[in-house]
This record gives sequence, structure tokens and C-alpha cells, in this order.
Amino acid sequence: MKLTLRVWRQKNADADGGMSTYEVDGISQDMSFLEMLDTLNEELILRGDDPVAFDHDCREGICGACSLVINGDAHGPERTTTCQLHMRSFRDGDTIDIEPWRAAAFPVVKDLVVDRSAFDRIIQAGGYVSVPTGAAPEAHATPVPKADADAAFEHAECIGCGACVAACPNGSAMLFTSAKVNHLNVLPQGAPERETRVLDMVGQMDDEGFGGCTLTGECATACPKGIPLPSIAAMNREWLRATRKVSRG
Repeated sequence: MKLTLRVWRQKNADADGGMSTYEVDGISQDMSFLEMLDTLNEELILRGDDPVAFDHDCREGICGACSLVINGDAHGPERTTTCQLHMRSFRDGDTIDIEPWRAAAFPVVKDLVVDRSAFDRIIQAGGYVSVPTGAAPEAHATPVPKADADAAFEHAECIGCGACVAACPNGSAMLFTSAKVNHLNVLPQGAPERETRVLDMVGQMDDEGFGGCTLTGECATACPKGIPLPSIAAMNREWLRATRKVSRG
């Protein structure tokens, strides 16, 4: 396959960026999208040019590091992570636009790399459970209804890639935050911090400068792990419950 790549290049967070055009040839349909970018970078290095900076780690669709906007879609045309997107999703002769996540809370570090530490700070604000010291508790000591366990596992699948933010016209992080809140709040182990967790995490989300949610649903559509849109409503109920409890005293 021969492709034309229009890639966002930006030297650093303070520099102005723009799209640069590259031609790549000999691309196999069996390559992953990141392998295609590796091929481009090998050619750039051989020419003495600066390679394109992009994030990646596991390349197995688990870590969420490989976050790119491809032809205007978070992670590209398939509902998967960028590292699991293969070149058979494109055709010979295609022009492909490749950009970083676009959100005020995700400043560009270089080229396609953005700083997503805002997500880390949201989790640090309350994404944990109390663990007593001593021996580990017996696994079945605390019964968990299957419906609650299923809901917790569903929300725990969030890998924090940020596709929800990139896809949202408002740059909202509500789907991410709701996944992190709900997967702990539905479990008895999360009960001690139930109220403070949702208040602190939502508060930190707002402090990070993410946009407001207007329930357009683009976040759930783009999520490679299928976090459902009703997760946001569930978090809102948790927030209202916690707010009323705190106000009562």
C-alpha cells in the first residue's frame, strides 16, 4: 500500500504546530497502525529528519497510551485502540490525517504526544479503597451480588486512554470519571469513601479544566472498551446523594 500521511508536528507545548505531509510505500495490510508509524519514522531517521513523537507501551489494547485522532475519529475508523487498528482498515492511495487528542486539559508535549496527567490527578483524588493492615481478608468474606460485581467489572474495563475526551465536542471527562467512581462505589469495599470519592473526583475533574457534559453520547461511541453512557447518570446520582448527605450534616 502507498499512503499519504498528514501528521501534526509540534516541537513543544509552547511552539505553534501544523500538519506535515509524508508519503509512505510498501505498507502491508497486516501492519498495525503503530507499525506503519514506525516505518515512517525509520524513513525520517534515515533522511536525518526528526521522527514523529507518539505514545505507546503495551501495544495490546490494554494500557491506553496509543491515543491518536485518525481522520477525525478517536483511535480511527474501528472501535478499538490505535495499537490494535490494522492497515487493512484503509485502502491503497488513501490520505490519512493523524492528530493528537484535542482538549484544554491535555496539552501537547510534542507532535502526537499529550500530557494526560489530569486523569492521574482525578484518580488520586479518590480512586482508591480503604485497606486495613494485617493479613489479606478471605476472598469470600464479603458477599457481592452478581449484578453489582458485573457492573463493577464493566466500569473497571476503562483504560484511561482519553478517547471519550477527544470525541466529546465539549472536551468532557465525565465518562472516564464516572467509570472510575462507579466501579468502586457499587462494591461494599468502596463504601467507606463512597461520598467523599465522588465529590473529590468530580471536583478535581472540574479543576483540571475539562468541559461540561451535555450528553451528546460521542464519548461512549468512541470508547474502545464500551463503557456505557448511563455510567454518567449513575455518577450524577452518586454526586447528588453525596451532596445531600454532606449538606444534612
